[in-house]
Amino acid sequence: MNVDLHIHSTASDGSLTPSEIIGLAVKLDLKAISITDHDTVDGVLDVLENRRPETLGFITGVEISSTPPLPYVSKGSFHILGYGIRPDDPSLTQALDRVKQARIERNPRIISLLNNAGFNVTLEEVAREAGGDVIGRPHMARVLVDKGFVPTIKDAFDRYLAKGKPAYVEKLKLDCAEAIRVLKKAGGIPVLAHPVSLDMDIKTLSGLLDRMIDMGLMGIEAYYSDHSPELVSQYLDLAKEKNLIVTGGSDYHGSFKAGIDLGTGRGDLCVPFSVYENLAARLTDMEKQRESSGLK
Repeated sequence: MNVDLHIHSTASDGSLTPSEIIGLAVKLDLKAISITDHDTVDGVLDVLENRRPETLGFITGVEISSTPPLPYVSKGSFHILGYGIRPDDPSLTQALDRVKQARIERNPRIISLLNNAGFNVTLEEVAREAGGDVIGRPHMARVLVDKGFVPTIKDAFDRYLAKGKPAYVEKLKLDCAEAIRVLKKAGGIPVLAHPVSLDMDIKTLSGLLDRMIDMGLMGIEAYYSDHSPELVSQYLDLAKEKNLIVTGGSDYHGSFKAGIDLGTGRGDLCVPFSVYENLAARLTDMEKQRESSGLK
């Protein structure tokens, strides 16, 4: 009865289409999923516009690249997940459009740096690899592999495309407070993603959570592919202490993130169905409150 509430599709930087993800989830007998593409809801819209099995629960989602509030500093990716969002919300659309435009302007700069490093790669080749509107570093990595410049996608990132490497260009990130505000305005539940990536001790993370709760944070991703049993226990304790909603997922990207499987992560991930039930129940309560206050 496990679920996966952190999945990426071809709408951002995953290798499977939303419909392929639905099919795989059914094959694996997952009971509920959420597609949480980076800074876009196109994959969610695709799912909502097409029929899906009634046996598979689905919650709308998005993952926003953000910056931690001062004085906190994250050594890794600082992302905020939004669950139950209305994908057509004007404020959310406007915020994501800003990020999308910044990505469009960023991609040629990365290609130029790759060219300077001696790689004959064009933006047109990467666009064909992406096969859609969203072009990202995983698609550039795939082209580097296909042309024989590097052996694997991981190698492409480790040597050239990751932060601090020769072809890295910083991406636009929304301010933490703005990201939380936009997600809540869209009817969603803001959740701190994969806290392990922040590389903070529990005391520091606790302080960060208090700061973000003041901004409107409502949850923490306790179950995750790279969370050890000890970390999961610590994050569950923090969630209980601070009355935060618990979420969890694999962070599945298909072939773009080798070793992470849908539903089971690195083979030992199990996100209980109760996580989905509790999240869905909270979203239902929030919707009822909106209706009673005349905000629907």
